[in-house]
Amino acid sequence: MNKDQSFYIGYVSKTRGLKGEVQLFFEFEDYAELDLDVIFLEIDKKLVPYFVENVKLHNNSTAYAWFEDIDHIDKAQPLVHKKMYLPIEKMPERDPDDFRYSDLIGYLVIDEQEGELGEITQVQEMPQQFIATINMEDKEVMFPLNEDFIVGIDPEEKVVVLQLPEGLVDMYLEQ
Repeated sequence: MNKDQSFYIGYVSKTRGLKGEVQLFFEFEDYAELDLDVIFLEIDKKLVPYFVENVKLHNNSTAYAWFEDIDHIDKAQPLVHKKMYLPIEKMPERDPDDFRYSDLIGYLVIDEQEGELGEITQVQEMPQQFIATINMEDKEVMFPLNEDFIVGIDPEEKVVVLQLPEGLVDMYLEQ
C-alpha cells in the first residue's frame, strides 16, 4: 500500500511503560469511528503494517495501543513520531450535511474590505472558538471563524467571504 491508497490519521506520540505499549495521537477528527485492527506506519517513506493487539481510546484524541511483536520498550521506541495511515476504504463516511470548520482548509478567503486574502492552510480548535490561518505576504495571518465574521461560504467555488474587524489583517502585516 502507498500514500495514494491511504489517509493520514495521526502519529505515535510516545512509549508507555517497559513492555512495548505506545500512545497514539489522532489528528483525524472522527478517530473513535476508525477500524484500528491494522495501522500503517510511515517508515523510510514506506507504509509498514502493524497489527493492533489491543487499543484503548481516550477523549483527548489519544489512545494507548499494543502492536503484535512489540513487547519491549526497545522495540517500541523506533515507532515514536511515525505517522499513522489507514487504507482509504476504511475511512468513515460522513453525512454531507455535517459541516465542520476544518472543511474550510483550502478555501479562498475574501474579506469585504481587504479583498482576496489567500487560502486557508490550517484550522485550529481553541477553547472558545476556531482559528483559521492563511499565508499572506510571507506572514501567517490568523482570524477567528465565527458567525459574526462569516458573510457566506460557497462550497462549489471553495470560497469563504468574511467581514473581519478593521485593522486585523494590517496588524499581522505590519510586524
